[in-house]
Amino acid sequence: MTGIALALPSGPLTVFAIGAHPDDIEIGCGGTLLGLAERDDIDIRTLVLTGTEERQAEAIAAARRFGVPHPPVFGGLPDARLPEHWGETKDALHSFRDMGPEPDLVLAPRADDAHQDHALIGSLVSTVWRGPLILHYEIPKWDGDLGRPSVYVPLTRELAASKVRRLHDSFPSQRHRDWWDEDFFFGIMRLRGAETQSRYAEAFSVGKLALSLR
Repeated sequence: MTGIALALPSGPLTVFAIGAHPDDIEIGCGGTLLGLAERDDIDIRTLVLTGTEERQAEAIAAARRFGVPHPPVFGGLPDARLPEHWGETKDALHSFRDMGPEPDLVLAPRADDAHQDHALIGSLVSTVWRGPLILHYEIPKWDGDLGRPSVYVPLTRELAASKVRRLHDSFPSQRHRDWWDEDFFFGIMRLRGAETQSRYAEAFSVGKLALSLR
């Protein structure tokens, strides 16, 4: 691996993962969640801002499959319309924050994502959480908006395969899409793995990082 390998602290860890739509979290950072779920004393909580009843049911099943011990919290907002509901989106993020506990790590979409729902959440999370590390995951799509990530989480072949299998099992409503297949999901993880000298990886961007020397 190139660069300096940093690690999350040992001991209890609370992680919040936020998605605009059901499947955002699992596509963007599902492998990372599966890896985190292997730790002792891990608490993972998720917020999904939109979704029909069918899609919410898929998100609930996906949370279980990806090692999240709590069912998702849903914002109940309209898909592809979050910028029109800026205030409600901000309120949903604050309400989720106020449920506690204070997270050590927040996973959210990128602020420069081409999808307007993703971008709004990505821009708001740093105004809602000012203490924890915030990693912005990427969601590959037809827009071709992949950037140059600054943080990588290497994944074993087994973990990458588990992510892809659980995605397929969790979201049957999406299987008809022309981009939804193993090649698509393995391809982006293989590309990011090559960039960090591992077989597979998930990639993130970070706006601000405080580095302790002890």
